[in-house]
Amino acid sequence: MSTLKLIIRREFISKVRNKSFIVMTFLSPLIFVFIGVVVGYLSTIKGDQKRIAIHDATGKFAKDFKTDEEYRYLDLSSADLNVVKDSVAAEHYDGLLLIPAASDNKTLQKSIEFISTESPDVMLIEKAENTIAKHLTRDNYVKAGIDSLAIKDAAASVDITLKKATGEKTIKGLNWIKLLIGFAFGYLIMMFIVIYGNLVMRSVIEEKTNRIIEIIISSVKPFQLMMGKIVGTSLAGVLQFAIWAVIGVVAMFVASAFFGAPVGGAGVAAAQAESAGTMQLILKEISDLPIATLIISFILYFVGGYFLYSSFYAAIGAAVDNETDSQQFLLPIIMPLILGVYIGFVTVMNDPHGTIATTFSMIPLTSPIVMLMRIPFGVPWWQLVLSLVILFATFIGVVWFAAKIYRVGILMYGKKPTYKELFRWLRY
Repeated sequence: MSTLKLIIRREFISKVRNKSFIVMTFLSPLIFVFIGVVVGYLSTIKGDQKRIAIHDATGKFAKDFKTDEEYRYLDLSSADLNVVKDSVAAEHYDGLLLIPAASDNKTLQKSIEFISTESPDVMLIEKAENTIAKHLTRDNYVKAGIDSLAIKDAAASVDITLKKATGEKTIKGLNWIKLLIGFAFGYLIMMFIVIYGNLVMRSVIEEKTNRIIEIIISSVKPFQLMMGKIVGTSLAGVLQFAIWAVIGVVAMFVASAFFGAPVGGAGVAAAQAESAGTMQLILKEISDLPIATLIISFILYFVGGYFLYSSFYAAIGAAVDNETDSQQFLLPIIMPLILGVYIGFVTVMNDPHGTIATTFSMIPLTSPIVMLMRIPFGVPWWQLVLSLVILFATFIGVVWFAAKIYRVGILMYGKKPTYKELFRWLRY
């Protein structure tokens, strides 16, 4: 056991003393904030106003198109059509909406064209179609002797108020909020499994190619070495998470003090007492989520998922001589993680307690992501416990198999392994 502790300590210290680890630990939060600010700023920047020419042979529709910040509509119905088309070809205009004369509305609605040198904006085409369709609809009402104003007044707009069984008012789109919160936790696990799993694999490959591994295993069992690398690297990841959590909490309180925003339950309660708006309802719904369960589950699934996948990464690192050869083995490892994200978005949103979502939250290769997406919707404790038991039991089994590959592959040089050879190593 003392040997394993020494290996864990060595791996942990080598990771946390690495300059890239130190820089990224404190720089990553700033990078994320910077990216958020840049994206928010870019979303407020308006593009150049596009000039859209309209040639309306009917003389009915051009006046319905109103210039806004994105599009400037120019009525060129009185100009020669060929001249207008040449102007579009010469890029004096970004497009030409051509509305020809027609004998009836049904013929007209199939005869309208949009001419441009580049592919037009989808929103522009939809806006033009809706504008013309509304005008044609009103015209059809008049021809049929239908009072369009009466139809407009008779149109009903239903706004369903959502309430819980306890009588408390809730908000629409709550499932999206829950899904995004669960996805954030699940995505973090996926990201760090990939990042730190690759670190384990690179560490094994580096020691193997430098022939240091031959000296190390003369006094250390291959299984101890593999477990030491996995545990030591995972502790470095947990430390990085903890530092980020502290930085996040400090940043939240600094932002609250600077902007005067309320923090904590008392602040939320005060905001709810002051106003019953949507933001207060959102804050209340977030505070009602099982945050403690999410955080504890995140830690457990992070450790279990990382241990499980790092065993695969360590086995791959022992089986190959360089990172290029490892690519053929990485896809089957990454695919379950991608599948977990896909299953989470497709099924958890609409049916968080359905058969598919429940099944994949039990499968150990996808449970760290899918289960964390389900937790905000409320998961029975027995499902959570069963999923964790299966995850850690699978980890123990995978470690046993990975150790066999690790034990043989760690001293194999100069030959690119195949899946057939890996399976043969399992029998040694």
